[in-house]
Amino acid sequence: MLIGAIPIAAISIVGWSVLVLFLLALAFALGLTIASIKLRVEQDPRIDQVEQALPGANCGGCGMAGCAAFAKAVVLGKAPVTGCPVGGPSCGERIAAIMGVSFEMKVKTRPVLHCVAGSASRKLRAPYHGSLRCSEANLIPGVQGCAYGCLGLGDCIEVCKFGALRMEDGLPIFDYAKCTSCGACVTACPRGLIELIPFKNEQMLVVGCSSRDPGKVVRQVCDAGCLGCGACARKSDVFAANGNLACIDYEKYTDVDSLKEAFAKCPAKALVVFGPTGRIPVKDVYAKPSDTEADRTEEAATPA
Repeated sequence: MLIGAIPIAAISIVGWSVLVLFLLALAFALGLTIASIKLRVEQDPRIDQVEQALPGANCGGCGMAGCAAFAKAVVLGKAPVTGCPVGGPSCGERIAAIMGVSFEMKVKTRPVLHCVAGSASRKLRAPYHGSLRCSEANLIPGVQGCAYGCLGLGDCIEVCKFGALRMEDGLPIFDYAKCTSCGACVTACPRGLIELIPFKNEQMLVVGCSSRDPGKVVRQVCDAGCLGCGACARKSDVFAANGNLACIDYEKYTDVDSLKEAFAKCPAKALVVFGPTGRIPVKDVYAKPSDTEADRTEEAATPA
């Protein structure tokens, strides 16, 4: 018997095929549902609670891929409750309460720039007309006289999500009121000039140079570079000469005033103070000692 032009037998075969496929799909769906229930791994509810306590910046300043990864690491004991630099102490307190642990305030870290050579201090800078990115300019030999100094093209400013950096006289300036110490600028600098240091006081003395060249070479390319003479280290054990460059041991560091004599002995202009508004003139911190000019001249005459 025919209905139109399609045999009844053909309709039956198609109907049974559709029914069988439907039943198979239903069986697979039911199996997957049962498997998801049986094999489900219960997530610690504290993970969601910690994530909700975070600011949600997903900046990576904690060293994790994002806030969700950090929350999981905290609950698993792989990250400290104070590990979010953006949230600050209040965030740490909330997370500590969720985790049921005591909250211990740590010394806040802030970024500083190990270069004080502004536009006027840089010598023998070659004309550069390439890409306006530090990461690319850094690949060009001789792009400026000092192979260690700030390129001044603002990669660090570009990656800052908080507007805490601005360019001034060819150098990035930090606004610590906006800075969260996320570390994005540290990662962005191709020459490793930015470092997070513990701010034990509102004013911190920093070696504003990264050059490992001998003093005579430094003088040829920069007016503000460390000469590696070791004069500061002879005045204070907070300093050490490491590969032609003075370094500060912040474990031994107490305050700016305790390093006044070391600063006075420096024949260069490589020591700088960072305060709440970023880099500040050392003359505003130390009165220029009248009896140290001869010492400075003597040190400057014998660079390393």
